[in-house]
Amino acid sequence: MTRRGVIALVALVAAGSAAGGYAVRRWWMSSAADASDTRIRADAIFAARLANLSGGTETLEQWRGRVLVVNFWATWCAPCREEIPLFIQMQKRYGARGLQFVGVAIDQREPVAAFQREFGMNYPVLLGGLEAMELMRSTGNRTGVLPYTLVIDRAGQVASSKLGGLKEDELESLIKRLL
Repeated sequence: MTRRGVIALVALVAAGSAAGGYAVRRWWMSSAADASDTRIRADAIFAARLANLSGGTETLEQWRGRVLVVNFWATWCAPCREEIPLFIQMQKRYGARGLQFVGVAIDQREPVAAFQREFGMNYPVLLGGLEAMELMRSTGNRTGVLPYTLVIDRAGQVASSKLGGLKEDELESLIKRLL
């Protein structure tokens, strides 16, 4: 095969891989339940007992009655890392009005603690293992893709679920409506 033929073959394989990857990503994104289509109950979220960074355990029940944003993330997840500064900003802006962010890290304690310090996270971070993966599945994220964010209203109902990164305008609009 000539050099030109090899280059054409490599280009064809790359284009096919990109198209296939795009199709799989679209399928994943469409397979996540949206709270507007499916009524998602937050009872399991409030009942879950997750480890905190101090070695103890906590439940999200302590934040019932607030507008609660539960973000499933990991230190190695690039889209997660991109949206966390937005969450810090929103917690600072709306926390006094009844908003509470809680991060549920699908990761190990040491890298999460270092990440929390580095980013100056101003909201609680809990550690989720297999239980957090099951929580994601039970609330609509059947694929386990990160980031995954639930917004729970003051009445304890899931108002929104989002697979993938959040944009500032969509998050702020939702928060303002629920506060």
